[in-house]
Order: sequence, then structure tokens, then C-alpha cells
Amino acid sequence: MRAAPLPEGCAEAIDNVTLLHVKRLKREEGTGPNLLMDVTKGVQYLNEIKDSAIAGFQWATKEGVLCEENVRGVRYNIHDVTLHADAIHRGGGQIIPTTRRVLYACQLTAKPKIMEPVFLVEIQCPEQAVGGIYSCLNKRRGQVFDNQQIGNTPQFIVKSYLPVNESFGFTGDLRSSTGGQAFPQCVFDHWAVMPGDPFDSTSKPGEVVTVTRKRKGMKEGIPALDNYLDKM
Repeated sequence: MRAAPLPEGCAEAIDNVTLLHVKRLKREEGTGPNLLMDVTKGVQYLNEIKDSAIAGFQWATKEGVLCEENVRGVRYNIHDVTLHADAIHRGGGQIIPTTRRVLYACQLTAKPKIMEPVFLVEIQCPEQAVGGIYSCLNKRRGQVFDNQQIGNTPQFIVKSYLPVNESFGFTGDLRSSTGGQAFPQCVFDHWAVMPGDPFDSTSKPGEVVTVTRKRKGMKEGIPALDNYLDKM
């Protein structure tokens, strides 16, 4: 098997259930914005293990390899399967954990990234407070994408994206930067890839992985690839 990112917009389409065939997939698979695709040719008995493979897929996408968090926006392609001729060796007890292991290996070899939720922030303020807003947002990885005057009033509305992880204490910081003249409203908007390598413990995603694994009582460090290789 191999893992690859879904095309841009596909995960959002699955989330919003806007496409008829996506509706069917979501109902049958129940795994959120990920897909398990059969691209094999002429593999025997494959249909018999479909339910077990889906169960392993649901397990591996609900608890990803980096820190057992939900996986999002990934397509897993099954390229080849070798199955035992005896049906007793093709049961869920053999197939489900095997599927999970190979999916974890796929995740590790596909250069995975950490995703983070992002707020849409709308801030109303007088013109003289706009500079303080930009300064406050820049310190928190905020991205301003709109800044307009409200009609003929002296008030401005600044719209920006702000990572949820950076939003703690934002309101107090904003008020101190603007002399209490800015009033923010935050709502969840989208998921975004956090810049950096999660395998580098000094990067921001690496810190998130380390902290999450520690909080969950998991072993320190992301598992090595050979952990998921069956040694015959």
C-alpha cells in the first residue's frame, strides 16, 4: 500500500457531504475525510477481506501513527495483497491488525504533517488601533486578509486567520496592544497544515507531537518504520 494526500478541496467536500458518491462513501466507511482505494489487479479472495480491511482502516485513521490523533485528507491505495489459500487464515483477527500496521507504515513513509484548527477572527476598532492589531497578530502567526472601513464611520473591521493553538490569551493581549479599543470575535474556519517537520523535535509540529504523546502516556518519540515490518 501507499499513502498520498487527497486532492485539494476533497476533504472539505467529504466533511460537507456535498457530493452524491461522497455521501455513499461516508455512510459506508464512516471514517471522515480519508479514502481507502483498491487499485489491485487480479488479487484472489480480496472481496472476502473487505470488511476487515475497512475496520483496520478506520482504526488507523482514528488513531494516527504520530500521536494517535485523527488522520485527515489521506488516500490509501492498495496495490497488492497476498492472501492465504485457507479461509481460516483470512479472518478479521489476522487482517485487521495487519491492515493497521501497513497503514501506519504508509503514514510514516508519506512525509506526514500535523494539521491545526484555524479561527476566523473579525476585529472592530478605530483607525488608530489597526497598527496594534497587526502587531498582536504577527506575534501569534495570524494572517490578515481583509481590512476595511465600515461605511462612513471611523470604525474599521480587520479580518484574519489565527491558529487556535495561538489564541489563548489573545483577547487580553489585543486589548493591551490597542488600549482596549479592539473587540475580536473568533469562530472556527478551517484546518491548515502546520509548517515544519513533525519528526524534528525542535520544530513547532515536533513539539506538538512530543507533548501529545507525553500527555497520552505513549512511548517517547515517533515509532521507527521497522516496528511495522512483520519478521517472518
